[in-house]
Amino acid sequence: MSTTAMSALQRLGGRRLFSSTAARPKHAQLPAALEERVSKALDGMRAAGTFKSERVIATPQRASIEVQGAARSVLNFCANNYLGLADHPQVVERASSYLHRWGNGLSSVRFICGTQTIHKQLEDQISAFYGGAARDTILYASCFDANAGVFESLLAEGDAIISDALNHASIIDGVRLCKAQRFRYANGDIHDLERQLQRANAAGCRVKMVATDGVFSMDGVIAPLKDVCDVAERYGALVLVDDAHATGFVGATGRGTGEYWGVADRVHVVNSTLGKALGGASGGYTTAHPLLVSLLRNTSRPYLFSNTLAPSVVGAAAAALDLVDNAATRTPLLERLWANAALFRARMADAGFVLAGKDHAIIPVMLGDARVAAQMADALLRRGVYVIGFSFPVVPRDRARIRVQLSAAHEPEHVNHAVDAFIEVGRELGVI
Repeated sequence: MSTTAMSALQRLGGRRLFSSTAARPKHAQLPAALEERVSKALDGMRAAGTFKSERVIATPQRASIEVQGAARSVLNFCANNYLGLADHPQVVERASSYLHRWGNGLSSVRFICGTQTIHKQLEDQISAFYGGAARDTILYASCFDANAGVFESLLAEGDAIISDALNHASIIDGVRLCKAQRFRYANGDIHDLERQLQRANAAGCRVKMVATDGVFSMDGVIAPLKDVCDVAERYGALVLVDDAHATGFVGATGRGTGEYWGVADRVHVVNSTLGKALGGASGGYTTAHPLLVSLLRNTSRPYLFSNTLAPSVVGAAAAALDLVDNAATRTPLLERLWANAALFRARMADAGFVLAGKDHAIIPVMLGDARVAAQMADALLRRGVYVIGFSFPVVPRDRARIRVQLSAAHEPEHVNHAVDAFIEVGRELGVI
């Protein structure tokens, strides 16, 4: 042992920090009270039919996939892969080329040594997608992180956040982190939104922000964003939209619910994802006034304390945006997506199923009972259709459903096979 090493060991009282002969510690034991409580909660979920098990996919994400335990390939009708870009050759190739050119990752957050030219290029590309010079964009690890970081940074004590009652969990969690007063309005209820804005005014709130999902993903309902903007402007409020289930495919050119309603220039903040229609990997972003984005870069905790996006994810997202921004590639994708959605909705309605939503690729099949939803999903899988039953606490009690999601990757025969299977299982279970 060297003199330096011996001296260090003496200072530690002769104790070795590492030893192959050291006794291995026993596994940490759960407190009995916690173990009992968790076991009881899980047993209750199983009894109620709300326990969630993960199916394991053995292929890339696409219209037809292989699932462990299934006897054959199945058609996937529950992915957020709205444009079918998750395994698009251009997206995969760009991800691969970025991986080889820029490495696997940065091992850093953005402000230390985690910003490459490709990150700035993607942020500029997203800003241009939403209108260019009037906006800037900040990348996050996910849209959940974007929602977790925006409210705490932009709103202060004495401000107000007015949030739709059915907003995504990430908005709810983000709102909890900020010190602004909280007001909630009934889902899509513009009159109640106005009442809450009046309450915020009466409370003397200085800055008011209205937050809404662009699409309420459990219901397939597009938020009444024009009406939201009309009311917000009367009260001098900002508008924030989480457009995760709209970016890339809702609106004439896929720019989301702002474009769908013709109010893109009236929305102050758009939070969205790169992990659904835009390639299906991961990553999220906020696009807004450059002044707001500059503040987020300096104060948004999920941005400051999370690793930067991997180069392969950046490349895939850039390629997906190129495909959406080019009419030659965008138009056939959108036409196929909406034709598939129209076919599924029309045939299912004719068969007697109760469907929720409108004008969206999410079409919930309403069943009510959680056990029926789980049984139907299992029976459909045996018939080659992969869907998931949603129940409490993801949706309200007695509002269980199967959320079907159409994709441009589906062929008409895929859609017809799915409907035929739904009809067969629906009759067996007494749903129709």
